[in-house]
Amino acid sequence: MPSKILITGTAGFIGFHLVHKLVQQDYEITGLDNINDYYDVNLKYGRLTESGIQKDRIRDGGYVTSDTFENYRFIMMDLENKNGMRSVFEEGKFDYVVHLAAQAGVRYSLVNPHAYINSNITGFLNILEGCRHNPVKHLIYASSSSVYGANTKMPFSTSHNVDHPVSLYAATKKANELMAHTYSSLYGIPATGLRFFTVYGPWGRPDMALFLFIKAISEGKAIDVYNNGEMQRDFTYIDDIIGGVERLIPKPPQPDPDWNGADPNPETSYAPYKLFNIGNNNPVKLMTFIQTIENALGKKAELNMLPMQPGDVPVTYADVNGLMEAVDFKPDTPIEKGVARFVDWYRSYYEE
Repeated sequence: MPSKILITGTAGFIGFHLVHKLVQQDYEITGLDNINDYYDVNLKYGRLTESGIQKDRIRDGGYVTSDTFENYRFIMMDLENKNGMRSVFEEGKFDYVVHLAAQAGVRYSLVNPHAYINSNITGFLNILEGCRHNPVKHLIYASSSSVYGANTKMPFSTSHNVDHPVSLYAATKKANELMAHTYSSLYGIPATGLRFFTVYGPWGRPDMALFLFIKAISEGKAIDVYNNGEMQRDFTYIDDIIGGVERLIPKPPQPDPDWNGADPNPETSYAPYKLFNIGNNNPVKLMTFIQTIENALGKKAELNMLPMQPGDVPVTYADVNGLMEAVDFKPDTPIEKGVARFVDWYRSYYEE
């Protein structure tokens, strides 16, 4: 029998790509998303259509089977829907859960903080309760590089303390890690948290820098460059993110026999719990990133230099040694290749 897997956030960027990867394998996939209006819902419906889920068939709380992939079905639901999520787990009898759905965005958390508590805390609690009462072989959930907050020691390592977040979004992601550890410890749920680093690629989110920059440059508008361009990001191409997730699904964490409460290592535990960074391990200066976009578009950008925004961090840089040791995989797509692929998709989707 095929393994059953629940993937949340499948109208979103990473979830969409993960579905397209895993439908080729021996999985029976249930996708879940609430298709909220944090950004353009037409892009979300576009991703679903690309996955064989037609917009006119989607109903809140009802399952839709893909026209393209016979082993993929979709349900529209809020994570905060306690009874609905309970039913999804009871009916689905999942072997694995990959939880990617969340209220994203650092700056948006400054203006709508309640959305982050509802989705990222209450919603995640419903995921954990589902795994508790309907035991799974492995829960993988999306954390974020934002949890490193005010840390300045580079590269960021999962063995570092992360108790100084600088945005509510980051605080909710750190809370997810703590909640997952609690359920792993109490109920033996094998749980792996993945700290994603600045993910980009085709079908990407329109609130992210690459999308915003290409849209503005293409339309002859100035782009906002924060911290006067003195930023560095560990830009990670979507295929590398999916490659890491795919390899980790069948490898649930084991308790660490060397874990010591007198000198606790944050990345492992006496419980079946683990944390990994997934990043390109190669921070790129923002101005270099902009130049790469200009080269791909064949058009110069007009720059609007601005100060650092609240909640932002100046540098992200991932230590991925743990990922390499666990699954012999290291993200390595150069930004020139990744940006060019995004530009090709953007032009085909929006301009043609």
